[in-house]
Amino acid sequence: MQIQNGFLLTHHTREINGSSHLEFWIATDNGPARLLVPEQKHCYFSPIAFKSSLSSLIEQHKINAIIRDVELKTFKDETVCAIYTPTLKTANQLSAICLQQNITLYENDVRLPERYLMERFIGGSMTFKGQPVRKTTYTEFHNAQCRSAEYTPQLSVVSLDIECSEKGILYSVGLHSKTDSRVIMIGDTPTNNSSEIVIEWVNNEKQLLQSLINWFQVYDPDIIIGWNVIDFDFQLLLKRAKWHQLPFIIGRGNQTGYCRTSSNQKNYVSIPGRVVIDGISALKTATYYFRSWSLENISQELLGEGKIIHNVHDRMAEINDMFLHNKVQLAIYNLQDCRLVSNIFTKTHLLDFLIQRSKLTGLEIDRVGGSVAAFTNLYLPKLHRSGYVAPNLQTESWVASPGGYVMDSLPGLYDSVLVLDFKSLYPSIIRTFLIDPLGLIEGLKLPTGNKNDEAVPGFRGGQFHRTRHHLPQMIDDLWKARDIAKKNDEKAFSQAIKIIMNSFYGVLGSSGCRFFDTRLASSITMRGHEIMKKTRQLIEDQGYTVIYGDTDSTFVSLHQKATQEDADAIGKKLVKLINQWWQTHLASDYNLESCLEIEYETHYKRFLMPTIRGADIGSKKRYAGLKVNSDNESTIIFKGLESARTDWTELSQHFQYRLYELIFNHQAPEEYIETLVNETLSGKHDNELVYRKRLRRKLSDYQKNVPPQVRAARLADDINQRLGRPLQYQNKGVIEYVITLSGPEPLEYQKSPIDYDHYIEKQLKPVADAILPFIGKSFDDIWKPQLGLF
Repeated sequence: MQIQNGFLLTHHTREINGSSHLEFWIATDNGPARLLVPEQKHCYFSPIAFKSSLSSLIEQHKINAIIRDVELKTFKDETVCAIYTPTLKTANQLSAICLQQNITLYENDVRLPERYLMERFIGGSMTFKGQPVRKTTYTEFHNAQCRSAEYTPQLSVVSLDIECSEKGILYSVGLHSKTDSRVIMIGDTPTNNSSEIVIEWVNNEKQLLQSLINWFQVYDPDIIIGWNVIDFDFQLLLKRAKWHQLPFIIGRGNQTGYCRTSSNQKNYVSIPGRVVIDGISALKTATYYFRSWSLENISQELLGEGKIIHNVHDRMAEINDMFLHNKVQLAIYNLQDCRLVSNIFTKTHLLDFLIQRSKLTGLEIDRVGGSVAAFTNLYLPKLHRSGYVAPNLQTESWVASPGGYVMDSLPGLYDSVLVLDFKSLYPSIIRTFLIDPLGLIEGLKLPTGNKNDEAVPGFRGGQFHRTRHHLPQMIDDLWKARDIAKKNDEKAFSQAIKIIMNSFYGVLGSSGCRFFDTRLASSITMRGHEIMKKTRQLIEDQGYTVIYGDTDSTFVSLHQKATQEDADAIGKKLVKLINQWWQTHLASDYNLESCLEIEYETHYKRFLMPTIRGADIGSKKRYAGLKVNSDNESTIIFKGLESARTDWTELSQHFQYRLYELIFNHQAPEEYIETLVNETLSGKHDNELVYRKRLRRKLSDYQKNVPPQVRAARLADDINQRLGRPLQYQNKGVIEYVITLSGPEPLEYQKSPIDYDHYIEKQLKPVADAILPFIGKSFDDIWKPQLGLF
């Protein structure tokens, strides 16, 4: 059997002749391959005390299962036995009976394909061998055997987008890939078919679907990308195929694609041998953030180009009109959306990021979020090799852990503020203090102290073994890999590692993780509190003032204006002092090597720490600062203030930036404020007065408290209903509206005059009064005298 490398695309479990077989579709240098792994058994664990009862139940209910003794135990130090079943049906039957009989099972939620892959430490890439059988478009390997390997695939990608009527009748499908770009369009071939793009003309919707199926069989892509492609495009394609009684055979091996909905109402598309990736979900997974997640907005921000039609109702009307009178233009519009999505993926290296994340964690390439699953994939096989089975999820009586340290701020307008950041503080704490689920269980058996044969103390009763642990080494390996990735300028790989590494604390602090224990999470966050407080003391002992601290960042006032050179020198001196102190302290008091590393991150030439609105005390997680780079170019950084928030208007954001720019540069703001207010009252800034807010619940769920965005959404859908248009806002969504003299009105249906007083009082005044008092002024003092002029 020849050994080859491949990358996992999809996996499925097939029940054949009373046993479970695994099917892995993978991409290889020799094209797609289908690996068939025969007769894999589902495996659960139960305390040995239940072994006799389990045997009786298996015999009584005639369940095809085998019980075996294994050298594993629970976190409660109970020896367990393993139960093996040949099919998922028998496994589920056994689980149901055990639940009725109060028999505890462990790891009965781990699915067969995931267990097969994780126990072999396979993360996306693998090496395999088997008996090859050549098919038309792929190779099938029988009796396949797989193990971990290092392999990065070159995946073929198609961007897909559909156009349809408001009732969900298909007009066209756009497809854009390196090997073929076309639009499949319902209609007659024009006599003058001189289109700049390839259009495949079909007679009806059924032929369109059949042509789409044929396209996938011919061009055979690994990855399908799109915008809202799972919740919209594929939902509709599958629905229309079902209506036409047409098997939607777009999977490899002549297999059909299908949709499924999870218990939390999330939709998934499963196509054997192909992966469907939604651009919005992928960007969020890679921690991108945008004011709006529309394709138009993101393509404009990232690419500087966008869609041909913007307004949702104009767009629908124009699409209908183009389908009736100018189908070539509709095809151009359709393919443009496909190209925009392709270019966004290319610009952001999204696919590279997802591939690297899969290689690091074993998560499927299309998996959204998945921090808990990633941790389980990485940790569970190591735990088994240490002689333990994983605990079950806690459903009750769990205790939350404290959050990150946030210091009370000292409000003021400052010259020269330094920001010192601990590099990946929580991962560093885990590495330094050996915090680990297994380490906690083993550490609780030891006395506490600072000798090598004693446990490392934690918080809330936690303590950790010095050698029996896995997580510190996992983070250390990731840390080193990220350093190499950064050195090699592998941005996607570096970002994937950063997200995974930083997610480990969140996982251990989440009640949705089987390894959650308040002693674990608290030993991280409370140690962080201790480190931040001591660091503050070290800095203030040097004669400076810490005006704010948040999780891993410390803001230091130098008490005077400092040149960039002087600020840099002070920052580097403080960093050296703090790092050296922690190294000495941890070695002498805990016999531990410090992995803590504080860095000098920023010098703010001017810095504002505002008060809480309407109070004299300092705010938290809200500040602004003026930075100057080596080319003497200045930038204002906003955190938590209006300019950084999507629920404030563009008017307030532009106003804030310019106002702060003036004050930070010691320029008088009065003339600017007066001019902007007058321009606003005259209607010059009407296009900047739009609120854009998300409806986080169904419209009908808002009963007692009805905020402005809900009132605007209800008004919009009332008008939509009268006009015979689809309702837009009944099930969540985003609404754009303005405040008028008649109250909030949706932007697309605004009919009343704008309430300019609202915008002055609610959008301009709060922004101004966050900074003006620090220079002895107020918005009313500047603006109110002007009222007499009108």
